[in-house]
Amino acid sequence: MRRKPRTPPSPLPQRDGVDPVRVRMPVDGEWATVRDHLVGRMSAGDGVIDAMIAAERIVRADGGPVRADTPYEPGGYVWFHRDLPAETRVPFVVDVVYRDEHIVVADKPHFLATTPRGSHVTETVLARLRRELDLPAIGPAHRLDRLTAGLVLFVVRPEERGRYQTLFRDRLVAKEYEAVAAHDPGVPLPVTVRSRIEKERGVLTAQEIPGGEPNAESHVQLAGTKGELGLYRLTPHTGRTHQLRVHMNRIGLPILGDPLYPVVADPVAPDDFRRPLQLLARSLEFRDPVTGREHRFVSGRELGAWVSYATWDQ
Repeated sequence: MRRKPRTPPSPLPQRDGVDPVRVRMPVDGEWATVRDHLVGRMSAGDGVIDAMIAAERIVRADGGPVRADTPYEPGGYVWFHRDLPAETRVPFVVDVVYRDEHIVVADKPHFLATTPRGSHVTETVLARLRRELDLPAIGPAHRLDRLTAGLVLFVVRPEERGRYQTLFRDRLVAKEYEAVAAHDPGVPLPVTVRSRIEKERGVLTAQEIPGGEPNAESHVQLAGTKGELGLYRLTPHTGRTHQLRVHMNRIGLPILGDPLYPVVADPVAPDDFRRPLQLLARSLEFRDPVTGREHRFVSGRELGAWVSYATWDQ
């Protein structure tokens, strides 16, 4: 069996904890130059690629700059850093609850994305950990929604990341969440919710497909009450996008602060950090696939509406 060619390492360092963009040129390409390929392939505006080439911002595997007349290399690679978007600083700290030579467990605040995506690039847990811990190769084993707080597992060594990701794929990680929603004695609890959830790219909300083969399962139980509020313990047995938010909404208990369920709210300003989604990834429990250790980690964060609804609702 023919071995897949090894991808060369990046000749460019990270910038603000963000990797450079890597572009592989198709083996069957017929462009005369690298420049022609990039202009045709990238969605940059007029003159952007030429300006980057002139500034020597696009480089080959040996670190040398791509010139306007650099010949096209089938199967070759080039790297460059995109201009980073202006981002509003998320004024909350990422706490590290555990660290060894293999993993880092971060306690993520609300409003901070796990990994770079869209307009959130440097203001992400990944970029912060790379900078603050000086671990440029660290990567996530799974993800949390930007609006959800709590525990996220990161892997220090890229060659071990697949083993930890497999834990989540094979449902070998026991995860428990907490949420605050209205308390409705008429909702029978505990309950296990099963449905088919689909999330279409570019659409904000996930949708339940009536009559579809279930691909999402969540267990919901009431953990406490305070007046008209309930604290709920949520155990997802699958990991579909927005699963817990969709299932809580389905049983008539939408999570406080949810801007998507039951209805999509008007966008808020990027610097408006009031009324965070009251969903917290409280604990992670698993057997380490590398060391064999039994791990259980618990978030030190609290849900603001449960601690003081009046303060959260300002």
